[in-house]
Amino acid sequence: MPHQVEAYLGLVPRERSSGESLRRGPITKAGHSRVRWLVIQAAVSILRRRPPTADALRNWALRIAVRRGKHMAVVALARRLAGILYALLRDGTVYEPCPAQHPARPVAALST
Repeated sequence: MPHQVEAYLGLVPRERSSGESLRRGPITKAGHSRVRWLVIQAAVSILRRRPPTADALRNWALRIAVRRGKHMAVVALARRLAGILYALLRDGTVYEPCPAQHPARPVAALST
């Protein structure tokens, strides 16, 4: 079900596949554009402001940014946030962050 929420918000890649060829493009941008924008802005805020409660999420996104680029990392983090928000609403709980696991090698910060 969290994947359906992510797809509803348009945070999944567009797929144009045929036969044996697999082609994935930019995000679909389905669903409500204002909600998608808010989740993307929350992801950008986590990457820029470094809130101590989101260290684990930020480190995860920075590792993606090193491999795939800043924009891919922002969308990946927004998608993860959408899944977390769905789980919080489904369970009726409050967000309690996990302690940050420090990577084996230092991650370069994103330049803004």
